[in-house]
Amino acid sequence: MKLLIIEDNEDLLQNIRTYLKREGYICEFARDYREAFDKVMSYTYDVVLIDIMIPGGSGLQVLRELKSVNPQTGTIIISAKNALDDKVEGLELGADDYITKPFQLPELHARIKAVNRRNQRDGREIINVNEIAINTDTMEVTVNGTGVDLTPKEYDLILYFASNKNHVLSKQTIAEHLWGDYVDHLTNLDFVYQHIKNLRKKLEKAGAQNYIESVYGIGYKFKVNNRA
Repeated sequence: MKLLIIEDNEDLLQNIRTYLKREGYICEFARDYREAFDKVMSYTYDVVLIDIMIPGGSGLQVLRELKSVNPQTGTIIISAKNALDDKVEGLELGADDYITKPFQLPELHARIKAVNRRNQRDGREIINVNEIAINTDTMEVTVNGTGVDLTPKEYDLILYFASNKNHVLSKQTIAEHLWGDYVDHLTNLDFVYQHIKNLRKKLEKAGAQNYIESVYGIGYKFKVNNRA
């Protein structure tokens, strides 16, 4: 899962980032309005954490802009203890949840998982693609009930494909989803092919069909014709 953390308190930002990276998330961050605006306009995220009070503008305006271009993105407002009006306005603008400072990081993590499950997985913890089952809670993948040993990036990749089945995904889009805006510093995207090659090999060895199709000059498609 790829997250954007919009927070200007450096200690809190680093605490959140360290905790969530340890849980396996890709974490990007923005410390002010301009940086946050540029990020939400340029990249896509599974969940965005938005502090309302940020230098240079309002987190609520960032939320408004985000929902205008990517309404499906999960959003959690981080608010001060007495900012009831801001919470209400945030929810009216489309925020999925809010959490009040100070908060415990495990609670924030639970809320992130719940928001992502509601927005991206229709509330399901298990995503089934014919013989493939993906448990988004335990991060386990099985083929016909047999576990498949995937690396964290391979798991992220199969989950991304399964969540966007029958849609063409460019190499750039896949790379950004897996590595965030760090991909801008890379000279090529050959690693995308290598990860897909390894994922295909492991799934087929476990007995799955090859659902990943190359789309010449563009990227890949996870082509699925659902069985009854």
